[in-house]
Formats: sequence, structure tokens, C-alpha cells
Amino acid sequence: MTDPERDAYLAEQRTCRVATVGPKGLHVTPLWFLWDGEALWLYSLTGSQRWADIVRSPAIAVVVDDGHDYLELRGVEITGEAEVVGEAPRIGEDVPELVATESAFAHKYFGIDQLPLDHKHGWLRVKPTSIRSWDFRKIGA
Repeated sequence: MTDPERDAYLAEQRTCRVATVGPKGLHVTPLWFLWDGEALWLYSLTGSQRWADIVRSPAIAVVVDDGHDYLELRGVEITGEAEVVGEAPRIGEDVPELVATESAFAHKYFGIDQLPLDHKHGWLRVKPTSIRSWDFRKIGA
């Protein structure tokens, strides 16, 4: 995919698969996400195994993909390190860098202007060290 194709694809997709490394090995879970063109934002339960893994070791891999038949397969893999942004769990402290992220996330997943905070989730930002993408629909073209 070109960068604009990748950005459009990530904007339309809703679920990613997040891989972390914990004391018992790899842990992979589905999660909602937001791509802002430079970083991937994950709104994660702070009591989850995923969160504990990231606090212990911030290495992360994320895959967003879709397609049923072989010539429909497409996706993006992002690897990097996850960093906590804001308080954890998120209770609503003023964090300027989360204003746009929370608004965009609220629109994408709930169709509202402001994200309702449940005091159970926190924000993780992944600045990619590598991005790989594929679009097998182009093979048949």
C-alpha cells in the first residue's frame, strides 16, 4: 500500500490484534485503535495482561488485516514500543496531547464528541519503528 492508502485503510478498520511479550511468552489480543498518521493509539484496560506486559517490556507488534479470499487479503503490521500517555487509568486529568485522540476515538467508535471515561482504561501510544503493508487485491489488477 502507498502511505495514503495505508492511512485510509487504518482509518476505516476497527479492530487490531496486539502482540506483547509476558513472563509466559507471547500474548495476542484484539483491541480497538486509532491511527493519527504518525502513531497508533490503543485504549487498553490497565488491569489487563497486555498492560502488564507493556509495563514490563514495551515491545509491541500490531496487525490490522481483512479479506476472505486470497486475492482480497490486505493489512498493516506495525512494530515499535508502546508508551503510556496520561494517567493510568484515565480519569480525566488535563492531558493536551490526548484531546484530539480522545475526540477522534469517540467519533470512530461511539459516534459522539467526547469519550466517556470509565476509570479502567489508559492510553498507549505506539510510534512505529517499522510499518509493513500488503494488498493482494493489487495482484489481480
